[in-house]
This record gives sequence, structure tokens and C-alpha cells, in this order.
Amino acid sequence: MDEYMKPAERLAQVDAAIAAVLAGGQSYKLGSRSLTRADLAQLRALRDDLAAQAAQENSEGLLHGVYVARFDGR
Repeated sequence: MDEYMKPAERLAQVDAAIAAVLAGGQSYKLGSRSLTRADLAQLRALRDDLAAQAAQENSEGLLHGVYVARFDGR
């Protein structure tokens, strides 16, 4: 994956990889060649991380909509 991609773009790639594993299995063999896809558990963990990053990127900050008032003196 390209390290300069936004989390949402990387998330789409991870979703496609998960779909490939679910549709075609974890590994397969064709003649003398074999292919093993990424581990489904690792893909799901990466997906959770990227989803959180994408959500944070789309938010307007940690305390969106919070106002601070300071009252000097009593």
C-alpha cells in the first residue's frame, strides 16, 4: 500500500482484500504454484485502525462543539 494514501483510500483497499479472502478463501493452489492471501484477522484489525483514522480525519477535533468560558473574579 502507498504510505501517502489517505486512511479512507487505504480502507477501501483493505475492504477489497477482505472480500477477496471471503470469496476465494485464505489460500489456493494452481498446479505447482500456491497463493496465500493476507490473514483475515490481521486485515480486520487493520480495517478497524484505518476506520478510526478516517473518522478522526473527518472530525473537526477532539472536542467538536465544546465551548470554554472563563470567569475572572467573583
